[in-house]
Amino acid sequence: MKIYCLPDELKSELRKLHGELYRGDGQDTARQIIKNFSNSTKVITVGDIVTFNLLNAGLVPDISFVDDRTKRVPASDHIMHGTKHPRFRTVTVENPPGILTEGLLREVSKAMDSDNPVRIFVKGEEDLAALPAIAMAPLSSVVIYGLPDEGAVVVKVTPDKKKEIQSLINKMKCKEE
Repeated sequence: MKIYCLPDELKSELRKLHGELYRGDGQDTARQIIKNFSNSTKVITVGDIVTFNLLNAGLVPDISFVDDRTKRVPASDHIMHGTKHPRFRTVTVENPPGILTEGLLREVSKAMDSDNPVRIFVKGEEDLAALPAIAMAPLSSVVIYGLPDEGAVVVKVTPDKKKEIQSLINKMKCKEE
C-alpha cells in the first residue's frame, strides 16, 4: 500500500494560503461563499466547521471531508450531527495525521465520479485531504477548507492550481508498506 508522509520541510509550504481567505466564521461567511461559488462544477469542503456552516446556510457540498474534530479536539455533538445530511452517502476511511493513505486517495477518486453528494468520514485526520481533492477535482470546482480563528479558504481549481498541488503531493515522502 502506498502512503504519502508529510515531511517537515513541506509544512511551511502547506501553511501558506492556496486560495482566497474569506474572513469570519459562521453563516455570513458561508452565505458569501455560496453566493460566489454555488455554480462551481463541484463544491468540496474539508473540515467539520466549514461543512457545518455551508450545510446550515443551505448548500449541500458535492464532497465533504470530516473527522468529528475541530482544532484537534472532539467537535460538539451539535457540529457532529450538523455535518450529516440525508442526501449524503457516507464512507469511512482511515487516515492518520500527516499522512495521505491509499484508501483516502481511492475514496477521493470515487467521490469525484459520484453524481450524489458524498461525506467522507476520516478516522484520524482530514486536513491533508484538501490536496488530493484539488488535484483530482474537475476544473472550475472549488475546494473550501477552514483556517481556524480566521475564516475559510476557497481554492478555485484551475490547470495551474492542480499542477501546483500535484507537485506538493509528489514532494511528500512516499513509501510502500
